[in-house]
Amino acid sequence: MNNILQISNRLEQKDRGPGGGPRNIHANGLVEIEHIDLLIRQLKSALEWWNKVELLPGAIIDVEYRTVVPKSNRIQALFSGNGKKANDSVVGARFTKGGEKHVITHYLDKLSVVEKTIEKLENAKLILDTDDRFDGQITYDQIGKLDDSIIYDDYGLSKSSFLNIIVDSYHIENFRIPQRTVDSSQNSIVTIYDTGIDIFELMQKLEIEILPGNLVHTSTLLLSKNEIEILNEKAPFLIAMSADEETSLDVDISIDDKATESIVTIEPPGDEPVIGVIDKAFSDRVYFKDWVEYHDMLDENLPRALDDDVHGTAVTSIIVDGPSFNRHLEDGCGKFRVRHFGVATGKNFSSFTVIKLIRDIVRKHRDIKVWNLSLGSDKEINRNSISPEAAMLDELQYEFSDIIFVVAGTNKSVLDGDSEKIIGAPADSINSVVVNSVTSSGISASYSRKGIVLSFFNKPDICALGGEGRDSITVCTPDNWAGNKVGTSFAAPWVTRKLAYLIHILGLPREVAKALIIDSAAKWDTNTIDHAMAPYIGHGIVPTHINDIVKSSDDEIRFIISGTSKKWDTYNYNLPVPVENGHHPFVARATLCYFPKCSINQGVDYTNTELDLYFGRIAEGKLSKYVKSINGNVQQVLSGERFTVNEKDARALYRKWDNTKRVQDKYTSRTRSKVALEKGLWGLSVKTNDRLNNGDGKDIKFGIVATLKEINGKNRIDSFIQQCQLRGWLVEQLDVETQVDIYATAQEPIEFD
Repeated sequence: MNNILQISNRLEQKDRGPGGGPRNIHANGLVEIEHIDLLIRQLKSALEWWNKVELLPGAIIDVEYRTVVPKSNRIQALFSGNGKKANDSVVGARFTKGGEKHVITHYLDKLSVVEKTIEKLENAKLILDTDDRFDGQITYDQIGKLDDSIIYDDYGLSKSSFLNIIVDSYHIENFRIPQRTVDSSQNSIVTIYDTGIDIFELMQKLEIEILPGNLVHTSTLLLSKNEIEILNEKAPFLIAMSADEETSLDVDISIDDKATESIVTIEPPGDEPVIGVIDKAFSDRVYFKDWVEYHDMLDENLPRALDDDVHGTAVTSIIVDGPSFNRHLEDGCGKFRVRHFGVATGKNFSSFTVIKLIRDIVRKHRDIKVWNLSLGSDKEINRNSISPEAAMLDELQYEFSDIIFVVAGTNKSVLDGDSEKIIGAPADSINSVVVNSVTSSGISASYSRKGIVLSFFNKPDICALGGEGRDSITVCTPDNWAGNKVGTSFAAPWVTRKLAYLIHILGLPREVAKALIIDSAAKWDTNTIDHAMAPYIGHGIVPTHINDIVKSSDDEIRFIISGTSKKWDTYNYNLPVPVENGHHPFVARATLCYFPKCSINQGVDYTNTELDLYFGRIAEGKLSKYVKSINGNVQQVLSGERFTVNEKDARALYRKWDNTKRVQDKYTSRTRSKVALEKGLWGLSVKTNDRLNNGDGKDIKFGIVATLKEINGKNRIDSFIQQCQLRGWLVEQLDVETQVDIYATAQEPIEFD
């Protein structure tokens, strides 16, 4: 097998070039006076309604678009002014039922902004109504030919503002006032639209007194049933989203809690890496207790059940020593110490309490880099909003650039039968690695629940063996006997072990470690992919042994590139791929991972930053050289050139806004070599876009794992290394044995004379 290569060279950085010219509507579209009239009436009604609301100085208004819109097709002229852009007022986003349309919520801090928008629409309407060339409507061709023959000043507009008002109007279907209520039969965690007003002050105006301890986030808080009733009655327009505070845990599936023999023995711990486990309680009666540092985080007055330590002990037993009693799952990762935190008891848990506990735990234990969370909700996630638990995990993984969570994908119960069930919180965490379960035959387990998240994000990320029926995972029970379990809770720890090995033993950054795990689950034969199963298995099944992740077959060249985005484009066009007879005898694959800042109050537009990956041959374009990406991505290929890819296709085909991207050639028995272009050079380009224009993507780190597979079965790694070195690349082989020795040496205590 070939070692993975770590290659590094200067990654160039450049700002975004000139845009693709003025905006326009779709080629066959038109904007009619009747539609502008409708928008004016809706805004006038909204203005009249908001004038009667004394709670806010401004207005919260939903903009319902014709379809799922890219940032460039969001309104620009409307809702802008006084030095602010329309995008600055966005406070939420969701999809209509079926996911066919965007609804984006704005908070306009002054009613004068609504008045000014009405005036802009009326002036634009007047031009269409009085100018003979338009006859009450305007087409794509007419917009493209706008000139200065119209005296725009007479209508209180400029040419560019008229154009943008027309284009804005085309994309908007309706203006509405948001109205959403919360179930008041139980306490809930409620997110309020960000109005710029202090949340305590805002709630006081509603005669709701909020204790500081009940604040989850700047705009998310815990409300009692009575407080929810007040909010529903007085200000339902403030409610962005909500989640039940009390949640039932997903089921823990036992096959045979006790076997007939005791579990194995273990040597004392040394300097093995420490993994964090956040779960239910842990039993100190087990053989590996010296390997675990246990912290009971719950109020000692809370009632405890006799079996509260079963789940947590079982999960931790796999992380510490799983292969010792699951020989068929030997992963070559060794043993790990665990710092175990008990945060839940019984069959229910308080989402609010768990959120606060996890945040406090992670911030106080910064030495822990890899965390396992095998607790999950029985309830399905909301298709239009992230769960508070997942948002907290994503926030922590953005705040601390060296930690990563592995989260179980949650289970169905037997009561759910054969019906589909969507995953539960916190398995909707975007930055975490979410793990579902498969059987030993590679089939999705019957209890597995289904992604996707926010109608778009691929969750789960990957799968591991979690067992099915008698084909179960052996665990250690609290009384030190072998037990048999199945479930995603017992699949996730196997991935946790591998990530800890990659990060602690091999010293890889989390972005690369995550990309390696996901890339290892991908298969070359795309014809074998069952797209109906993708929401259950994600990118595929992670190999059992670590060698199948950190090494590649003899006909593969796998390499790692790490980088930091400082400008719009981070790129290198100097990657030599071996050539034979003027062709590259390879198919290629690349996986990109990064950890963006996320905004819970942005709804379905949850990730603030987009890294767009281009990997492939260097080609000559009209204006300059560019990366001819292996997945055909042309969204942002050349500065100054405009390619039309609608937002829905961009998300489906190129995973726009997803923080994990995998691009891959099709590989079948009929695959042929690629023609070598530009001296056989390949390249990569990572283009950074911020959704909210606030620089969230600056200095964001990313990891890329790329694989070249020789279609004739030849080993060309030596040629690749040599050519890379000749072109200034620093090439290091990821030698596992050497890295293990280095880790062991680094852990040895130093004695000073």
